Amino acid sequence: MESWFTVEEIDRETFAISEYRHWEETHCYLICGKKCAILVDTGLGISNIRKIVDSLTELPVMVVTTHIHWDHIGGHKYFDNIAVHEAEKDWLSVRFPIPLQAVKKNLTKPPCDFPADFDIDAYQIFQGIPQGILHDGDSLNLGGREIQVIHTPGHYPGHHQLNISVSLIHEIENGFEQLEEAGKLKQGKGMFDFGDLQIHI
Repeated sequence: MESWFTVEEIDRETFAISEYRHWEETHCYLICGKKCAILVDTGLGISNIRKIVDSLTELPVMVVTTHIHWDHIGGHKYFDNIAVHEAEKDWLSVRFPIPLQAVKKNLTKPPCDFPADFDIDAYQIFQGIPQGILHDGDSLNLGGREIQVIHTPGHYPGHHQLNISVSLIHEIENGFEQLEEAGKLKQGKGMFDFGDLQIHI
């Protein structure tokens, strides 16, 4: 059977690991240095992403979590070294804010082409204690490669298209500033269109 994951090489030390067989089309990113690597998110948890990571690098891997949504932490269970932003550590370790049944309903919404060995009844939302806490402006030294933490709550290149312009981060920042000025930067306020991007609060 065709692999659940699709691996695309961005450069020799950077890979996109994608789940195109699910409607979410979630992307995770493996970024390798000389000493260690980081895996940005772990996807849906449908299949074992650790096997894919281990086939791409022998370096020790730390998982860096962009945000604590079920479709980005599903494979955290396969790793021992997980870092999250300070604002979301309780979501990971205390209580995920969406009931398991609601997550399963979203997970099984078509179109999706699950592997034969996937058991929806056994599916659980990851819960655990993060080993690292990230703050805006932190630097992660991978050995010959340094990654800076920029706190941008929500999605940018986490789903669907991979060919996203670097300038998008400035557009996102401007969008959030506009929402904050309008008093709309509160959970549950809805979807806001900014031309080339949408912000869902």
